[in-house]
Amino acid sequence: MAMMRHSILTRGLLAGAALLIAVPAAGKKPVAVGPVIAMSDGFRAATQAADSAIKAGDVSTAQAQISGLMPVSDFEAYVAAGLRFELAVLKVDRQAQRVALNDMFKTSSVPKTDMPRLRYIAGYLSFIVGNYDDATAQLDYAKTLGYDPIDATMLRADIAARRNKAKDARAFVQEALARQRAAGQPIPAAWYDRAISMAYQGGDWTEVGALYRERLSHYDSAGEWRSALANYLTAPGMDAQVQLDLYRLQAANGAMASERDYQAYAQLADKTGYSAETKAIIEAGRSVGKLTPTQAVTAQLLKSATPKAAKEIAGLPAAAKKAAAAKDGSTAMGVGDTYFSLGQFPQAVEQYRLALSKGGVDAGKANARLGVALARSGDLVGAKAALAQVTTGNWANVAGFWSVWVDQQSRKTAFTPVVVPSAG
Repeated sequence: MAMMRHSILTRGLLAGAALLIAVPAAGKKPVAVGPVIAMSDGFRAATQAADSAIKAGDVSTAQAQISGLMPVSDFEAYVAAGLRFELAVLKVDRQAQRVALNDMFKTSSVPKTDMPRLRYIAGYLSFIVGNYDDATAQLDYAKTLGYDPIDATMLRADIAARRNKAKDARAFVQEALARQRAAGQPIPAAWYDRAISMAYQGGDWTEVGALYRERLSHYDSAGEWRSALANYLTAPGMDAQVQLDLYRLQAANGAMASERDYQAYAQLADKTGYSAETKAIIEAGRSVGKLTPTQAVTAQLLKSATPKAAKEIAGLPAAAKKAAAAKDGSTAMGVGDTYFSLGQFPQAVEQYRLALSKGGVDAGKANARLGVALARSGDLVGAKAALAQVTTGNWANVAGFWSVWVDQQSRKTAFTPVVVPSAG
């Protein structure tokens, strides 16, 4: 992944790096900027023929012309090395490109304005051919000359990774992302993926979650949501209630894509005691062809959940009355969770607010679910405020992921066109 990224980003730079010099035609004096540049007529004619062959993609003619060059001055040596570089670019020969650059550096004719970029290119080419010490040295040299693009930081990460210095590589990737943010530039999806992979390998699930949420704020297709949530759900120490809310988010994004998705969601809903939700998930999976009546696990779940669901729904009025009279908010929290599982979000909002006012409940969980229930009820502003109250633990990650979803819904609402009825 990293090597492909560098080849794509650097291709244009390499192609234009021959710097060369539009060689003056015979009989015409070059425009002098500083010392007058002189080349023999024979040398100039040969370089023009080589340059024309390169531009035409004629490797054999270019090779013959360049091989016959006999430079006798510092500038001619520079021009010859530049043509060798251009030919190597045409042939996609990275080793030859690097050698040609080194030959350029041996001359004193490299323009000062080009030297910083050329040192960076030299570092890239040394990385490609596996000379990591020289790659680092060239990048350092370019930096001292004032050339230190963000891509150089990612290249340093590549070098550290090749040297099995995972901690250093991760730090460079983090630096590159920070620089890109500070510059107000979009971060490529591949950079996010690399940073996420490093955080995952380092066991830093807080950063994994934060990076996925940032990535989803820019790349938010159903497939991106499914991939992010499926990977984040593998985090250790995550209880079933937290996992359930992430599956609910996956469903809200239309990202339920397989039998496994529906089965895992149904099993979690059953495990956490929401029979009506279990029944609804299985029926939804069957309606879109992801589950079949003969699928053993969900068929058994549906059989056991159906009578429980009816009992669950029938007991809600009495439970709500009990919650109103209770000394603390635990009963109201349970009632709110049941309304939530039924998709009756306004009623869930009422119960979560009651639970928080009475106290004695997990405030993180209550605010997270209050925020989601508000969002699903259409109160996006209220949802953001409630979700922002959750700042620690796994529920903060739930709130964070749902906040990204709320932001997306807000953008969709903002760009919904107003339909004006026609006159008459």
